[in-house]
Order: sequence, then structure tokens, then C-alpha cells
Amino acid sequence: MSKATEQTNTLVIGASAAGLATAACLKHEAIPFILLEQVEHVAAVWRRHYDRLHLHTNKALSALPYLPMPGDYPKYPSRDQVVAYMETYTRHHGLQPRFGQQVTSVRRENNRWITETQDTRYESAHVIIATGYTRQPNIPVFPGQEAFTGTILHSSQYHNGEPYRGQSVLVIGFGNSGGEIAIDLCEHGAQAAVSVRSPVNVIPRDVFGIPILSIGIAMALLPPRLADVLAAPLMRVLIGDIEKWGLKKLPYGPNQQIRQDSQIPLLDIGTMKLIRAGKIQVFPGIERLTENGVRFTDGREAAFETIVMATGYRPALADFLAEVAQVTNHEGVPLVSGQESPLPGLYFCGFHVSPTGMLREIGIEAKQIAAAIRAKPEG
Repeated sequence: MSKATEQTNTLVIGASAAGLATAACLKHEAIPFILLEQVEHVAAVWRRHYDRLHLHTNKALSALPYLPMPGDYPKYPSRDQVVAYMETYTRHHGLQPRFGQQVTSVRRENNRWITETQDTRYESAHVIIATGYTRQPNIPVFPGQEAFTGTILHSSQYHNGEPYRGQSVLVIGFGNSGGEIAIDLCEHGAQAAVSVRSPVNVIPRDVFGIPILSIGIAMALLPPRLADVLAAPLMRVLIGDIEKWGLKKLPYGPNQQIRQDSQIPLLDIGTMKLIRAGKIQVFPGIERLTENGVRFTDGREAAFETIVMATGYRPALADFLAEVAQVTNHEGVPLVSGQESPLPGLYFCGFHVSPTGMLREIGIEAKQIAAAIRAKPEG
């Protein structure tokens, strides 16, 4: 059976933060668009995160364009509050996502963009991909994994620590998800440990009551290396010597890490306190899994009943974007976000790792994209 065909000026793929923000900005500019979402609700990315998750950036600087977060929200809203905000945002702007539209192909033909779902062919002058970093869990396979008799799950499958009460649990990874999951496990009575393969930076979420995001906005005006040099003495006072607790420190600071590695340092919301108290044990990288646990690269072995892989995600744009090699780097991450890609009419929103907060960056990018499309003759 042939697919239905629809035409529009702009097609937006994804109805979580980036897609909703972009759609609202397009509407603000009176640009015709269609918004697609593969599941049956908005904010799918946020809904599948673990229960304890809160924004690590404060609400005042994390609202999407043209609608502040509710005044009665705490400084750092919970996952459920962020989801509720995005539902309100959708209604407030009169957005009408087309749910259950699984994009299978995006390609350029005759100076138009052809996007296909399971039942519809969309033709548009512009396509905005707002599917984000977290489309596909990054799940490594370790030597000896087939012999491990415990439970292994990715952080995308982790909800809360209650099922692991009384267990010995290893969290692989020391990003913000790994750090908070380790806290959650401790709060639920598990014996938590973290495996940290690479050197890291750790920064506080707040500095004397001021959100680190606000400081990051000011520091963003400086070269990353200079910003790190100026901040280093304060970081030593607030965080201390992380190597004393079994962590290796990156030879450069957090601002340079974000710019150079496109990675956010650990925003500490209590992980380091639990490490210093001996409630979270720190191990290096993994050499291999054993029947009952893990052998680490320093020769130590430890038994674990459960392993949680907080090993991140991949954008997985190659799953549907035909010209992916022309617009992404070797890791599959878009070369530019918030502006037109090397291919005319193709935009990405929400793929730039920013020292001033991802939701804030999404809002900036969404406005830039809508303005750029409005400025085009066919816009």
C-alpha cells in the first residue's frame, strides 16, 4: 500500500525539550511546520530517566522559550516536574505533535527533504532533527561478561534503588547519571561502588548558594583555559583533592573539558560526601567480569550482585539519516547544532554540550534556527 504524502515548510523530528522548543519558536515566527514524535507522549526522554533525577541546572535558567517554569517549583525541579512543565508547554503554545510516527528515513531529493515514517512521506524545505544524544543506550561488553551470574542493566533501565536494597552494586561510569544513581543506591540501603576508568573533573552544583550555571554563563565569556585557571583555587577549597579518594583528575579543567571533549564534568550533589564517608567505594576501570563480580585494572577483585552501566548514549542518527557522514563527526555527533548544517535546509537542535546548561542552550538554538528559517526567501 502506498504511503500518504504531506508537504510542509519545516519538519521537526522529536517532541522532547529540543523539539518542543523549536516548534514553539517556529510558531512564534509564523513558520508552518509539522512536529513528529515516535511514541505517544511528549518528553519521552525525561519520562524514562530514573526516579530520583532532578535538574542539575536551576529552573530560572532552564526554561524553554516564551514560558517560565512555575514559580512554586523548587530551584532544581524533579524529573516529574520537568515532564509536567513540558506537557504544559505543549498546551500553552498550542503544539500538536503527531504521535506514533517512527521516522525510518530522512534524505535529500531534488532540493527537498524527504522524511518517511511507517505510514507517511513528508516533503519539506527544512528538517530539524531534535532527537538528542539519548536515542540509543551505549552498552559496552566486557571480557568474561557471559560468566557473570548477577544482574546487568543499563542506566536507562534503572528506576530506583529499592530492588537492590542490601545488595552490593557496582555503577560503571562517573558522569552525572552515575554519580546520582550511586547516591540513590546508598539511600536505599545498597552497598554502592563506582568504577571510574578515566580521569575526571568534579565541580559543585552551587557555590555559596549561587548555581554553578550562573557562574558558568559569566565564565563563558573567557577562554576556557583562563576560566579554569581562575576557578581552580575555589574548586580546590570546595571539592578538595579527589585523587585522595581514588579518583584521577583530568590535567585540564572543566571548561576546557566541555569545549575539548564535549563532556560535562560531574556536578556534585552529594556523591563526593558519600565517597569521603566510605559509603561509596571507588574502583578503577574493569579488566574483566568474573562469575561473582569484577576484576579491576589495578588487580583488585570484588563481588557484586548487580552492575549498573551508566555508560551514556549515542545519537544513532545513522539509523535514519542517509547523509549522516556529511553532517556528523566520527562519533556520529552533528558538526553544528543550532544553525544550518553543511547540507542546505538541515538543522540540528540540542546536540551542543554547553557549560551554561543544556536546556538553556536548547532555547538559544531553537530561537536561532527559527530566525534563520524565517530569513530565507522560501521561509
